[in-house]
Amino acid sequence: MKSEYSTPIAYDAYQELADSYAALVPTKDYNAYYDRPAILSLLEEVKDKNILDAGCGIGMYTEILLNRGAQVTGVDVSENMLAYARQRNGDKAKFLLADLEKPLASLLNAEFDGILSALTVTYVKDLSTLFLEFNRLLKPGGWFIFSTEHPFFSYTYFRLENYFEVQPVKSVWTSFHKNIEMPCYHHSLSTITDSLLNNGFSIERILEAIPTEDFRLKNPEGYEKRIKFPSFIHFKARKL
Repeated sequence: MKSEYSTPIAYDAYQELADSYAALVPTKDYNAYYDRPAILSLLEEVKDKNILDAGCGIGMYTEILLNRGAQVTGVDVSENMLAYARQRNGDKAKFLLADLEKPLASLLNAEFDGILSALTVTYVKDLSTLFLEFNRLLKPGGWFIFSTEHPFFSYTYFRLENYFEVQPVKSVWTSFHKNIEMPCYHHSLSTITDSLLNNGFSIERILEAIPTEDFRLKNPEGYEKRIKFPSFIHFKARKL
């Protein structure tokens, strides 16, 4: 079944990647021992809270939130990824096929206490429109925690001529049993922060995390690089 939406930038890549992603990501170094600990360090009490997992993928964060007592809605544009999210979490969470480039019309104003979005906003060109939509979905005082590629990393890695331009970029992922060309967007730091501040959020924390000791044990060479130069950046914002 093909997505009913116009094809998002990384739709085909994640459709093809889903099987190996589901098998590897629970213990993959960059996810399990770098992004995930940083995201969870920003997370507050979620028991009995209504949380949106935006770009839920295979439902790893959905599972963590459920285990902490939250009510969770997961959205993703890839049917194959959502199939794994449903398999992992059963009927304990609500899952919806949704493109974050479009309004989330099936979700209500002020429906959520918090929004978590891990390594997903990089696939959305217009962060201002996305963050305005997230603001609509949050209750007053609700939090928004997300991670994305560090702008300095993407600027240097992709050898961009213009750091400030929002632009499509792509790389080849080689660690998922096959080579997958993965497209995304480069956003400058000011693009990210202005998109928050101009759409009803205050910024509580910007975290430039370093990988954990488990990362070092699994990938010593990658660890030495990541403790000197960041791949990801993490934000915690709050609806005003």
